[in-house]
Amino acid sequence: MYILTDQEIEVAVRLLQEGEIVAFPTETVYGLGAAIFNPSAIEKIYRAKNRPADNPLIAHIADFCQADRIAHSLPREFFLLAEHFWPGPLTMLAFKQPEVPHLASAGLSTIGLRMPSHPLALRLIEAVGEPLVAPSANLSGKPSATCVSHVLQDFQGKIAAVIDGGDCRVGLESTVLDLTDPAGPIILRPGMITPEDLESIIGQEVRLYSVLEEKEKPRSPGMKYRHYAPEAIVSLYTDRKELERQWEQKPETCCVLAPSGTALRCPYLPLLPHTLYAELRAADQKGYRRILIFCDGEVLKNTALMNRLLKAAS
Repeated sequence: MYILTDQEIEVAVRLLQEGEIVAFPTETVYGLGAAIFNPSAIEKIYRAKNRPADNPLIAHIADFCQADRIAHSLPREFFLLAEHFWPGPLTMLAFKQPEVPHLASAGLSTIGLRMPSHPLALRLIEAVGEPLVAPSANLSGKPSATCVSHVLQDFQGKIAAVIDGGDCRVGLESTVLDLTDPAGPIILRPGMITPEDLESIIGQEVRLYSVLEEKEKPRSPGMKYRHYAPEAIVSLYTDRKELERQWEQKPETCCVLAPSGTALRCPYLPLLPHTLYAELRAADQKGYRRILIFCDGEVLKNTALMNRLLKAAS
């Protein structure tokens, strides 16, 4: 497995064009990339991650010509939002072109499109000459990878290469917005870009997905299955005293995360969106059995962060 620098993009390009898998950095998390028009390469992603076959992938593009190549009937809202938020942490679901392989969309008629803002990701996609499908570079269900060492933990010897782009700036996966729902725009996976952000651009209500709207197949990554979970048991608390009681029972086996400035009797690490996955992975490496997380009012209002915490604790 090659660990490539930003000066070795051409090696990654060659590997992808030959049907191999290459992990690469984005501003959100590291992605496990394959060329979108190569079904056998896409199948390698599912096998490497042990990913359920009905969990669709997101297509990463470098320009609008690539969007037209894989999607059709793009609505006005797509272009308004793309102009404002791309490159950036926004994925939009659109109807896919017939040429897009069945595996890329898990058999759905839609495909998620995103233009990442990390310069290495854009250089890579442009040089390959076609979109890259890329789920997060972690074993299915585990915390996502936000640095090269995380990718190596999960995929050493299982993929061809990883491009080292440093730590991810955002640290949580992109907002996924479905623009194909007849009932109107709906966020399937919350992220850094909020419903209010989107509404300010398109001038209409953007709903948040509810489990009550669950369909047979997930329309986006992060919907149906347990995600972001370490080996340690994750427990969430809104009561400081109850968290402290739990910690006092076996302090040597517990890792605590809490917002900076929280008054706790026990030592804790800062609970921050961009370091969450790193802290969850580190807790496993240090042998902790439980991860206790304090959720104050600000955390509870952070829809994207709470989505990940609830999934990790489910």
